[in-house]
Amino acid sequence: MSEQEEEKKHVPVVTEQSVRFFETYINNPSPTGFEYPGQKLWLDYLKPYIHDSFIDNYGTAVGVINPDAEFKVVIEAHADEISWFVNYITSDGLIYVIRNGGSDHQIAPSKRVNIHTDKGLIKAVFGWPAIHTRNGEKEEAPALKNIFLDCGCTTKEEVEALGIHVGCVITYEDEFMVLNDRYYVGRALDNRAGGFMIAEVARLLHENKNELPFGLYIVNSVQEEIGLRGAEMIAHRIKPNVAIITDVTHDTSTPMINKITQGDLACGKGPVVSYAPAVQTNLNRLLIDTAQQNNIPFQRQASSRSTGTDTDAFAYSNGGVPSALISLPLRYMHTTVEMIHKEDVDNVISLIYHALLNITNNHDFKYSR
Repeated sequence: MSEQEEEKKHVPVVTEQSVRFFETYINNPSPTGFEYPGQKLWLDYLKPYIHDSFIDNYGTAVGVINPDAEFKVVIEAHADEISWFVNYITSDGLIYVIRNGGSDHQIAPSKRVNIHTDKGLIKAVFGWPAIHTRNGEKEEAPALKNIFLDCGCTTKEEVEALGIHVGCVITYEDEFMVLNDRYYVGRALDNRAGGFMIAEVARLLHENKNELPFGLYIVNSVQEEIGLRGAEMIAHRIKPNVAIITDVTHDTSTPMINKITQGDLACGKGPVVSYAPAVQTNLNRLLIDTAQQNNIPFQRQASSRSTGTDTDAFAYSNGGVPSALISLPLRYMHTTVEMIHKEDVDNVISLIYHALLNITNNHDFKYSR
């Protein structure tokens, strides 16, 4: 191997123990509005690496390093996954649904689900008529009006006896796996991958005995999928001076995606640095300089108005908080087979970690006077 090849060789950041936590964390359902069990798992993993923690009224979980410091830096991801609500139970025991977040009706038919009730999880499937019975000239596509759940009951009374009622939340049961020793695959990588990565940043800071000159708030927000609501609430509570957000973005290298409108981004090519009105230029420059100083590959993305992530909520809170977004390329967003590259995960963690080491106490990100 040449010296140049040796320099370029990727050094993993995530450990085997970390991946075991990641698998448990992904497999645990955390639908919007019902994130608490996942938040508990996350905080239990984080606690050895922090000084303090709290959970707000709606379930956003926060770990804190140096809680007495006046200057506050946030690193943040959102915890909630897309899901469904029970909306209507027919007299013959079938269940119609509405979205909880941006759930994709087209992937629903034939999927297995868990209906969350006070009596525990009830198994069901999204039914769909067999191909043999769909003989019309134009087939009807899956839509909210025609997708339905079958939990094996034949009357509404049977369904209700299982503990199912209007408002019960529904999640897919698909679980975590590693594909070709290269990709992590599962549901809800958007954005529990982010929660995992910021927890790993805390682990690195602890294991490397880094002393930060400011307070670090590691924030796992709720309710992003329905409008950045958890981030809005926690930003006003913490009142940070700086915020670095991590979320996922689209890998546009797969079929049926227009790079002219969606940009040219791919898994395996590094974290994505965003350009958008909410992204503070000087903080963004610090991220780019950090990546270049540490030989971390990165990609660039532009957003025309808003980022559509919790970055917007933090940026426009408290009179304006310098905020930036580091995205993780992801294939097949809002499906049960979301895919992220292992090296991208390592590199997002490394970029956030080294960026924190480049932020000083009372760091001034203001534009020139």
